[in-house]
Amino acid sequence: MRRIVLAATLLTALMTALPAAAITNGRADGNRHPNVGGLVSPTQYSDGTWLYCSGTLISPTVFLTAAHCGEDGERVAVTFDPSYQDGDTVYGGTFQADPAYSQRQNDPHDIAVVVLADPITSIAPASLPAAGSLSDLSRRQRITSVGYGAYEVTRGPGGHQFLYDDVRMVATGTLNATTKSWLRVSMNPSTGNGGTCYGDSGGPNFLGDTDIVAATTITGDAICRATNVDYRLDTASARKFLAQYVTLP
Repeated sequence: MRRIVLAATLLTALMTALPAAAITNGRADGNRHPNVGGLVSPTQYSDGTWLYCSGTLISPTVFLTAAHCGEDGERVAVTFDPSYQDGDTVYGGTFQADPAYSQRQNDPHDIAVVVLADPITSIAPASLPAAGSLSDLSRRQRITSVGYGAYEVTRGPGGHQFLYDDVRMVATGTLNATTKSWLRVSMNPSTGNGGTCYGDSGGPNFLGDTDIVAATTITGDAICRATNVDYRLDTASARKFLAQYVTLP
């Protein structure tokens, strides 16, 4: 099992490429969400391969993630192992990003899929929300975040450090606000909430205890303590992209 500690200064440099976050103030997911997987680095490092983004199986051949997690048309590998180690089973596919992807905050189109070469029949896909169904969520709505990102943030003489072990983690937060494209979720541990961090990009944020992926993790605050910012999947733009690959509710 890999264990990596990254200093905050290094993460600042990475944020332009990986604007999202890891599960913090959470726990190991085990087999609770078997349809949540991670994108496996194609590079062999001194400590093996590692996971760099998260995502969700939404059909036997379609894995949902974030556009900033890859390049359109590239070949990628996905694992669904709850505790990934180099050599575990991976599934190959082609990364397909929304062609309208940009860094605009009103609607960045930061959504992508991996079209898998072979169908996965041993894992039940997650569900997607109906059109416009998230617009009037209660401020008390609980959001369940899952991913393989940093599981803890510590602070030492060199600044903040982010700890990773490639384990699928889960945490629950409370909805703060809903905008045209985003769900903003409190992940403040002082209020009993948990959320996402670096490496959880593209991962799911389930509606309460359901299997409905309300939104995908995109960004948040720099030290993964305050707010998890997620791209809504019930909007016209998200549904237009997804309709090319799956049947929508």
